[in-house]
Amino acid sequence: MPELLEPADPRGGSGALSVAPPVERALQTEPRPAARVPATAPLEPPLVFERVSKWYGPVIGVNQVTLELRPGVMTGLVGSNGAGKSTLMRLATGQLKPSLGRVRIRGLDAWSAEAKRHVGYCPDVDSFYEEMSGRQFVEAMARLCGYDRGAAVRRAGAALEQVGMAGRAERRLRGYSKGMRQRIKLAQALLHDPELLILDEPLSGIDPIGRQEFVALFRHLVERGKCLLISSHELEELEKLTDHVAIMARGRIAAVGSVAQIRELLDDHPHSILIVSDQPRELAGMLLRLSDVIGVELAEDNRLVVQAKNPKRFFAEFTRLVLEENFQVEHLETLDDSTHAVLGYLLGGGGR
Repeated sequence: MPELLEPADPRGGSGALSVAPPVERALQTEPRPAARVPATAPLEPPLVFERVSKWYGPVIGVNQVTLELRPGVMTGLVGSNGAGKSTLMRLATGQLKPSLGRVRIRGLDAWSAEAKRHVGYCPDVDSFYEEMSGRQFVEAMARLCGYDRGAAVRRAGAALEQVGMAGRAERRLRGYSKGMRQRIKLAQALLHDPELLILDEPLSGIDPIGRQEFVALFRHLVERGKCLLISSHELEELEKLTDHVAIMARGRIAAVGSVAQIRELLDDHPHSILIVSDQPRELAGMLLRLSDVIGVELAEDNRLVVQAKNPKRFFAEFTRLVLEENFQVEHLETLDDSTHAVLGYLLGGGGR
């Protein structure tokens, strides 16, 4: 989708996100400020947490976290309030130092200036110079990255076009909507074409069309080999972005992988499976004889809701049963293979 969008007119017009080749060339070919990067750095992962803990006095924000993110992967970071997501992101962006352990960006200490050149950060809170225009703000951020005035102007223009703000960048920030402010924050994160993008609630306040555009842009960045870590409390939207998630609970990484992979590991929590059949009562009686079925609930319209453990074995036995007994199955659906459900299981029902 992004490849089909025309670049936004810098004098006005469309606010659609654009990742057209001219924009990418502007961000990729403009020389970066010099950084002292070891020769081995390209072999290192974009982000590594090595047994990291962070205390705030007597309170543990992050507890013994080990995590590694690879290029070309978009990872969703989910967890309830107070799970440690914000602390983890601040550690990854070098805003905080760990109390124990190490955080490495391309083999560099995340606290170092050299490491931060590899990172683009879009925070969840707004912190703008409200008297500036959007363009002035993004240009100022480029100057703070070390670019000279000419390079800052070119990079700011390319980033604003990429996030669909080229035609609205002359307005003062104080008059921007929440969605426009989100786009400006994303533009400053993309200025230096970073390898690692840390995005904290980037979809908050974005309208449905804008969300589709953001999703397309994020996927395009991943196709280019970027590593994205995205935090969101809107789990349904996160599932549209990526199937790869890291779930935090009580300061720890409780699970990492696809939702289906994580769900398969939760054998102590039965799956809920919806089955529609023309013989619901007969099928229910047969299902209750299977070793992995805990319960069966009859609902309206020939529907059954089955609670079953060990999904692989259950589905194998269910398939055999349907074929041997010649049941007609009109619909089969797993009801809880979602990020929301898995988070709820890991938090003991406390997931949001």
